[in-house]
Amino acid sequence: MTQQHISILVGSNNPVKIAAARDAIGQYFPDAHIECHGMHAPSLVADQPMTEAETKLGAINRAKFCQQHAIATHQPANFYIAMEGGVDQFDHGAATFAYMAIIHQDKLSIGRSALLPLPPKVFQALEAGEELGHVMDRLFNTENIKQKGGAIGLLTQGLATRGSIYTQAIVLAMAPFINPAFFAE
Repeated sequence: MTQQHISILVGSNNPVKIAAARDAIGQYFPDAHIECHGMHAPSLVADQPMTEAETKLGAINRAKFCQQHAIATHQPANFYIAMEGGVDQFDHGAATFAYMAIIHQDKLSIGRSALLPLPPKVFQALEAGEELGHVMDRLFNTENIKQKGGAIGLLTQGLATRGSIYTQAIVLAMAPFINPAFFAE
């Protein structure tokens, strides 16, 4: 019996995002050989998206870029996955979250992570033009936290991490691909 081979192209070189994509797909296909690579994919939005709409668009743009690159180089993948972190002001206060965009067989599925409340002074720094990772590094005296546990890890004492939240959101966004009959138009 031949082992199933699944290829994933992730719209980032961030090891946290690449691992989250590999882990999420691996949960659905535990016996498959999974090949997962990252690449630089422009979001075409601000480095620090400040609205839900901008964050979602960034994820979609990255996933589409991966797909276009793979087609142009004749190296198609089974899944093109992109994650974009952003912040927004909600009725209950400022929060950070991430959008997932997954393309499989020319179909797009969108998912979003849970919301992490942000301290007001963090959101104010973001409104002034800083990126969340840099603000958190300064507040918590860390270095390059965005490629580790992220703000999520810092603010939850490590009970949740950027990787765990991304993995969960990708697992959820995969639902239409795992249950295609229920999502058929």
